[in-house]
Amino acid sequence: DMKVGCQIVDLSQEPVADFEEYINVIVLMSNLEPMGTDIITLCDWVYAGGNAMFPLSLEQNPYSAAIQSRLGIMESSEGFVEIDTIYVESEFMIGGGQEFHIPDPFESARAVRLLPEKTKVHATGNGKNGIPVIWEATYGNGKFVVDNIGIYDKAFRGFYAASFSLMEDTCVYPVINGSAFFLDDFPSQIPEGNSTYIERDYHTTIRDFYINIWWPDMMNLADKYGIKYTGLAIECYDDAVDGTTDARPDTGTFLNFGNMLLRKGGEIGYHGYNHQPLCFDNCDYKGIYTYKTWENSTAMKKAFDHLVAFCDKLFPDVSMSVYVPPSNLLSKEGKEFLLKEYPQIQTFSGIYFEDDQLDFSLLQEFETLENGVVEQPRLVSGCDLDDFMKLGTFSELNFHFVNSHFTHPDDALDPERGAERGWEELKVRFQSYLSWLYGSAPCIRNFTSSELSGAIQRFTGVSFEKEMTAEKMTIKINDFYDEAQFFVRFNEQEPGKVDGGKLTHLTGDLYLLEANKNTVHEKYNQGNTLNRLKSRKDIAEQINK
Repeated sequence: DMKVGCQIVDLSQEPVADFEEYINVIVLMSNLEPMGTDIITLCDWVYAGGNAMFPLSLEQNPYSAAIQSRLGIMESSEGFVEIDTIYVESEFMIGGGQEFHIPDPFESARAVRLLPEKTKVHATGNGKNGIPVIWEATYGNGKFVVDNIGIYDKAFRGFYAASFSLMEDTCVYPVINGSAFFLDDFPSQIPEGNSTYIERDYHTTIRDFYINIWWPDMMNLADKYGIKYTGLAIECYDDAVDGTTDARPDTGTFLNFGNMLLRKGGEIGYHGYNHQPLCFDNCDYKGIYTYKTWENSTAMKKAFDHLVAFCDKLFPDVSMSVYVPPSNLLSKEGKEFLLKEYPQIQTFSGIYFEDDQLDFSLLQEFETLENGVVEQPRLVSGCDLDDFMKLGTFSELNFHFVNSHFTHPDDALDPERGAERGWEELKVRFQSYLSWLYGSAPCIRNFTSSELSGAIQRFTGVSFEKEMTAEKMTIKINDFYDEAQFFVRFNEQEPGKVDGGKLTHLTGDLYLLEANKNTVHEKYNQGNTLNRLKSRKDIAEQINK
């Protein structure tokens, strides 16, 4: 996704490549023994001006011990230790300056003491002054970047992307730059009767709570932060999977909520005729869900046709192109059915982080398929984000520069989603998340789901070439449509005038580049030179000396 060209070398199959041909080297090994004496050759190359990164926590053995002072390590533990939090310096990553808790920690990092005169620490484990887990170490004219986290889950991608960006004098890679908020089951039928927690706090019915409290609060948050909600319509909550469509929903509720959402710049997408996932009897819910399976594709089509006709009648001039499956469950056959029968659906939105309970959860990357359909995963959910969701949101803000969140109107009714706290407390916690997000990234663009899909199409389609001189950097963008978004980290230079785009400061040396032409020139401020940019010939000469 960072569009960085690379050559993969499997040391069990082939010798180490000639370092002189490259700008950066990433050593994807915890045990350095397979490198043999090439590890010293690598160090010589770095000393002459190269950049090397060790993303895996290094095992303690003679090979790592032989180079640890070059990596800025004064002393280190033999085994691994547990880190349960990561503190990130505010000038290193967007939204940093605080600790993030690690769910289910284990012994993954080495306890190290660093040489302060050679290193700069960007993140620590177990407190602000704890174990260094991300640092850079100068070595001659080059640099080592070391990651000592030892956890490689999807929720840590942003940490490794940020670490990679430290290596070159100026590092560039494309991002999405978009924020989207989904309202699942909205508009839909409002549940009848009372709720324990709504009655406790407001002495009113669920219906009155939705209309007079929850929705006005959500609209106020949209006004404050510029949010464009994408509502996901569901017609009813019956369990019919045989094609019968006897539901008689309250169209007045649908119209009121839907029109208010649209007037706020929002969007409506499809969720389902009912809340039964589009799965046949080859899907086993394994007791995790009590859903039914559809009798056949004919029954499935009758139900979905009814939803489409219902939405077209209520919102005749509204284009609907987004589909989100109930409970994020969608079988292969169900997706093929939608692609064949409803070509207006151009965005499928499942989830980004792993859910290994069922093999038909819609787990996605941010990508555009060959047929042009966009895969647009949602990252986190609810008003009361847990430690994993906070970590994942932070990571993705620093990897794809994206936020994608979904919530349900009935969160305030469900104790598993924090209802016992009461809506007022949930609202405070949700607003705290919004305040952190937009305080950390005020330039992130607010989108509906289909607008975010457009940004994902541009992101996945773009590639680029970077040229460096002592005076400027030139970015030549391939497959340029109308705009492209990039992260740029200026490790050695000070940015100056930009031609072909706009540069916005994010934090520390990190900037957002919004390109509006296919060629962007970034001039450096006078007096700043490339301290370490050398030709391969110069590097070879220094190694020989």
